[in-house]
Amino acid sequence: MGILSVLDREHTIAPPGYSRWLIPPAALAVHLCIGQAYATSVYKTSMVKHFDASQTAIGVIFSIAIVMLGLSAAIGGTWVERNGPRKAMFVSACFWATGFLVAALGIGTGQLWLVYLGYGVIGGIGLGIGYISPVSTLIKWFPDRPGLATGLAIMGFGGGALVASPLERQLLSVYDSNYDPNNSASVAGGGALVALFVTLGIGYFLIMMFGVFNIRVPAADWKPAGFDPSQVKAKALVTTANVSAANAIKTPQFWFLWVVLLCNVTAGIGILEQASPMIQDFFRGADGKSTVAVAAAAGFVGLLSIFNMAGRFAWSTTSDYIGRKPIYAMYLGVGMVAYFLLATIGHNSTAIFVLLAAVILSFYGGGFATVPAYLRDLFGGYQVGAIHGRLLTAWSVAGVAGPLIVNGFLDRQGKPGTLTAEAYRPALFTMVGVLAVGFIANLLIRPVADRFHEQTSTAEATEAAK
Repeated sequence: MGILSVLDREHTIAPPGYSRWLIPPAALAVHLCIGQAYATSVYKTSMVKHFDASQTAIGVIFSIAIVMLGLSAAIGGTWVERNGPRKAMFVSACFWATGFLVAALGIGTGQLWLVYLGYGVIGGIGLGIGYISPVSTLIKWFPDRPGLATGLAIMGFGGGALVASPLERQLLSVYDSNYDPNNSASVAGGGALVALFVTLGIGYFLIMMFGVFNIRVPAADWKPAGFDPSQVKAKALVTTANVSAANAIKTPQFWFLWVVLLCNVTAGIGILEQASPMIQDFFRGADGKSTVAVAAAAGFVGLLSIFNMAGRFAWSTTSDYIGRKPIYAMYLGVGMVAYFLLATIGHNSTAIFVLLAAVILSFYGGGFATVPAYLRDLFGGYQVGAIHGRLLTAWSVAGVAGPLIVNGFLDRQGKPGTLTAEAYRPALFTMVGVLAVGFIANLLIRPVADRFHEQTSTAEATEAAK
């Protein structure tokens, strides 16, 4: 217990003069690792062959992980606030690494249920705890620029796949000489998959430890140089009061924002999940052949990952200047236009298609990165991490709803490899409607009523105790 006491909150208080710019890299170390969840498609075909299973059966692994992300973030949010970022990030690293190792055991023994348990359930818990663990700490360090701070960290989750995808391909080629990392149809053997999962589990644990031992919380009376909290009062929707996590879920503002996140993520994930076959189908000729090669489609997926990552930083930083409500009006309003144009003229030019999809994915990423700052504006910094955790249940629902909407329509249109742009129109027009619901929910958000606010003395005493 003596060794583990270094993880306690009281041992993470920053000394005088500590630079707050050291905190985002610590958070980024965790988010880059758990962002590997977006790179599961690299070994999906190999898993299908190894287990002699359907694509759906293997795809369920990712779905379980995303559902567990939302549930663990919601249930564990208050625990994260109470115990501090260092202990939470350590717990996240342990669950995330253990998830890989248990999944490796499942692959090695041919037991798919162990992969569900390992990567899906255990790893998913690590995802949820790791995702929210640095959020409230970043907001406390950057009360003057919360959008920039959370964008820096959550950008890592969107960019995790950019690191993981090529890394996984190269590792598989090392562990299986018959695997070609440049051929998307190449399949790795079971032994290579086991070695890959063990390597990722150990490697990610070590990288996350960098974040664990470099994270700090500010002293109770710390403020950035030149920051005057009284100026915050002049901004619309920004409160200097505090709302507890228990009270936050009783407010209409929480549920309006829950709907906003649900709609934004549902629309974005519909493109993300179908990106590679979608661009090929949109430009399929009368002879049944697509003018977009498999390699080009893979490059398109990588480009979308870049816009997903860049949107998390650029748009969330912009929200510090124009406000959170206006930026979400842009995500949802311009998103509706982009989806409508994608459905009606996207098939006319690959450049138009790529541009519209890139805009949609930048809004998808920006929505994730901006929401913690939106929560801070509405509910204060008192238990913003726990509130954020509860809000992420919207992601769990969207992670199921988005693919179901798109795949449900496509299943009625024909078989994969034979679809055209016309087959996607019902799904794309549905997404316009989904975004319209989110747009209205965002318009309905108002300042939180005073009756939900914590007593100032109670909130300050709790913060001081932390």
